[in-house]
Amino acid sequence: VQRHQEIHVVMGNEACDLDSTVSALALAYFLAQTSPAPKAAFVPVLNIPRADFALRTETTFLLRDWGIPAASLIFRDEIDLGGLHHAGLLSLTLVDHHVLPGADAALEEAVVEVVDHRPLERDHGPPCQVTVELVGSCATLVTERILQGPPGVLDRTTAALLHGTILLDCINLSPAAGRVTPRDVACVSLLEERFPELPARDAVFGALQAAKFDVTGLTTEQMLRKDLKVISSDEVVVAISGIFENLETFLHRPGLLQDLEAFCQGRGYTGLVAMTVSFNERHEPTRKLAVFSRQEPLRGMLCRALEEATTPSLLLQPLPSPWPCVAAYAQGNAVATRKKVLPILRAAL
Repeated sequence: VQRHQEIHVVMGNEACDLDSTVSALALAYFLAQTSPAPKAAFVPVLNIPRADFALRTETTFLLRDWGIPAASLIFRDEIDLGGLHHAGLLSLTLVDHHVLPGADAALEEAVVEVVDHRPLERDHGPPCQVTVELVGSCATLVTERILQGPPGVLDRTTAALLHGTILLDCINLSPAAGRVTPRDVACVSLLEERFPELPARDAVFGALQAAKFDVTGLTTEQMLRKDLKVISSDEVVVAISGIFENLETFLHRPGLLQDLEAFCQGRGYTGLVAMTVSFNERHEPTRKLAVFSRQEPLRGMLCRALEEATTPSLLLQPLPSPWPCVAAYAQGNAVATRKKVLPILRAAL
């Protein structure tokens, strides 16, 4: 920065789950290895403050397992993207998302490439290169890109990170979970072919799933922050948290209502949607939803949008809720992940 060298940042979304993290690390590494006489430094950035990293239990587990220390990672609160952009030194590649949150709208013109696996909500004009393919894991698209590059760039550590990420994202390639595509399966097979010493799929998935669902000792606030996305309109900001616990257990946590209120007030959220998921031994998901807001019109509007959604239909069934300002639902369409629910809520706002 002091030498006015360009910085090319590769960054995942603000939930900063394993897919976002590994996609950013692997793609930045690939670009740094393969760019002809690079004038920019390639820097993967984890899109959360460093203090939140400990909550990403599956990510800390996998990186620790493969000898990547947290000290070698760069977090969002450790790099001034706005300042770099202002100085004309920033190029930005977005992985695992393609719509920047409102707070980052100014960085839009620095975006030179997008690699994402959710339906396109916003067009990026030239010179932005866009790869949007509906596969189970963004890490699949990064793996394809690396495998199409010069031979010898992919090393065992990068392969192991991509392999574990695709397995976790696609629920061990189980068709019942509704996330896996033939391209995800092909990438896992290619990585295993290239590196036969990779640990067995079941062992990798089991360890990562256990780490992801380990919420022992987390406060409600930490659970809400563990897997958090935020959407906003001009006057409303809504948090959408992935919760790795049964909804009934979550709703009966001691002091839950005060915790929800404090969480929303402290961060300026007008409402919150909690999406819980659990899996049976056949890897089939059970999904439930809770909608919280002290403002009845907003809560009603979010509930109606979710109840009446058709693309996809969520098949919601109301559940009893211990709180009048929290609406609860069982979600009949268990393959509709948060990726599919976010556009419904965005459109409602």
